[in-house]
Amino acid sequence: MKKLCFSLIIIFLLGACSYQESTKEASGKIVLPTSIFSSSKNNALIDEKEMKESIQTYLDTNEDLSNTGDQFEEIMESDQKLNKAQAKKFEQLKDLVKANDHNFSTYISHNTLPEGYKKDSERISRYIMGSNQILDELDQAIDDMVEHMSEGDFSETEIESLMNKNKSVNGREQIKIESFLDDKNIDTKAFGRKS
Repeated sequence: MKKLCFSLIIIFLLGACSYQESTKEASGKIVLPTSIFSSSKNNALIDEKEMKESIQTYLDTNEDLSNTGDQFEEIMESDQKLNKAQAKKFEQLKDLVKANDHNFSTYISHNTLPEGYKKDSERISRYIMGSNQILDELDQAIDDMVEHMSEGDFSETEIESLMNKNKSVNGREQIKIESFLDDKNIDTKAFGRKS
C-alpha cells in the first residue's frame, strides 16, 4: 500500500512538473478565466442544441479553471510563496470552480432536459464536482503530509481515504462520459480531447 501511495504522489508531482513546459503566461501574470457556466433558466424545457452547448461550456470552463490552477501549483511547488495578489487570485479561482460546478448542477436539476441527457448530465456533474473536490483535498493532504514528514511523522491513511472517498470519480465513469460525449457529438477540450 505504501508503494501505491508513493506512486500516486510521484505521478501527481511529475504531472505538475511536466505542465511547466507547456505553460504560457503573458508577462508572468496568471490570468483567471473571464467567465464560467451560468444560466438563469429555471423550470424551462431545454432543447438538445442548448444542452450540448451547456455541457461543452461547463466542461471547457472546468478545463480552463484546472489549467489556471496548475499555474498556481507550479509556483507553490517551486518552493515560492504566493504574493498577496496571487493568493487573492488563487482564492478567486477556487470560488470560480465551486460556482461553475454549482451553476451546472442547479441548471440540470431545475430544468427539463432533452430525452437521453438527464442521466449522463448528472454523471458529468457528479464526476467533475467529485474530481474538483478530490484535487482540492489531495492538495491539502499532500501539504499536510510534507509538513508531517519533516517532523518525522507520516500517515498514509489520509491519502488512502481520499482516494477511496468518491466512488463516482474513476476510469469507468470517465469512459462512460466520453462515450456519451461521442454519441451526442459534443466537442470539448475536457479529458484532453482537443487543445
